Amino acid sequence: MTSFLDPAQSDHWHAVNDGVMGGVSAGAFHFDDGIGVFSGELSLEHGGGFASVRRAVSPGVLADSGGIAIRVRGDGRRYQCRVGTEETAPDISYATDFDTIDGQWLDVHMAWQEFEAVRRGHAVPNAPHLSPERINRLGFLLADRRAGPFCLEIASIRAA
Repeated sequence: MTSFLDPAQSDHWHAVNDGVMGGVSAGAFHFDDGIGVFSGELSLEHGGGFASVRRAVSPGVLADSGGIAIRVRGDGRRYQCRVGTEETAPDISYATDFDTIDGQWLDVHMAWQEFEAVRRGHAVPNAPHLSPERINRLGFLLADRRAGPFCLEIASIRAA
């Protein structure tokens, strides 16, 4: 679904960090030899505490899937995979957590039923049901309340 072999594709990824709410965390996304890298520094200053990246995806590309599979190498922290749809406001995402093991490649499968609607870290109980055919954005977030550097390498993202 997403290739990290074409460095020009890195322009499709955009950081949305806690600066939108007064924080000073710094997260960014770049490509490094065929691997997507989400990295930076998480800060708890000024009420901050999250860093995220996301990109648009074509609606329908995940229509016939039961979820998403990623191959990642992390730093031992817990991240979120997030998707959004055309049916919800931009500040509502469907999210599920996944753990990483420092320095180890992991294959992580996340079924759509594991994703919960959230807004600013809080559940959105009246959000529409997640419809995979309407997913139009995909991203990753770190908000584990641990200040310091972070790095999540992503080798692949695919429908599963």
